[in-house]
Amino acid sequence: MQIQSVSFRGMPCLRIAADGATALVALHGAQVLSWMPADGRERLFLSERAVFDGRAAIRGGIPVIFPQFGERGAGRRHGFARHRTWTFAGAEGDEAVFTLAGDGSDADWPHPFHARLRVGLAAARLAVALEIDNTGAAAFAFTAALHTYLRVDDLSQATIEGLQGCDFEDSANGGTLHRQHDYEVAFENETDRIYNDVVAPLVLLDGAHRLDIEQDGFGDVVVWNPGEQLCARIADLAPDDWRHFACVEAGQVLQPVVLGPGERWSGSQVLG
Repeated sequence: MQIQSVSFRGMPCLRIAADGATALVALHGAQVLSWMPADGRERLFLSERAVFDGRAAIRGGIPVIFPQFGERGAGRRHGFARHRTWTFAGAEGDEAVFTLAGDGSDADWPHPFHARLRVGLAAARLAVALEIDNTGAAAFAFTAALHTYLRVDDLSQATIEGLQGCDFEDSANGGTLHRQHDYEVAFENETDRIYNDVVAPLVLLDGAHRLDIEQDGFGDVVVWNPGEQLCARIADLAPDDWRHFACVEAGQVLQPVVLGPGERWSGSQVLG
């Protein structure tokens, strides 16, 4: 693995190369912005209108959601981890490691913690793992996700396989509960679903292209696309951007993690 410090849109980043594949990770949020396997085809979506001011969240790639998913709590929407500057802690084997810590004095999160994001790269594989340590004297609860934006050529031709039989909360329709009966999940209008207790590997089919998706430690999968109308109201997306990505997020959303003093939780998503 080769790791090089670079600047991307004025933001400090690391470019990782291994086995003919490359990935770009911003220190802001420890956010993977690009993943290009050895075949040379970009797999992640990054908006041309994404804001790179070091304060706002970056639209695209793989934002790290911690310690709160969405507005499911009293804290900042989708948490603070994606807004903070992480530290590059070096390489461990075939992984680049990024860290973020808090001593409990932060108003956003009054709990001592230590977070690590591990990014592993191979010729046709990207592995991203999030680890959370409770370094304090009291338990805390959190939700988390890897908010992965996957690039597709044409959303109308994209489907996700592997979610049949899973129950889901339909956030785009008032949080109503449903069961996935169809073998494939297709995208029609706005799609915002939280699938519970997902154990089978998933497949994203995009025309002639296929991407396998696996996760471990995360119990939920969030499938999101804003659709045409909502996309037009999102400032850091172009009006047609909704046609070119599907978010398939490894998440621990519906059942928060309760972490006791000295305990560690980890969750990972593998794309390939």
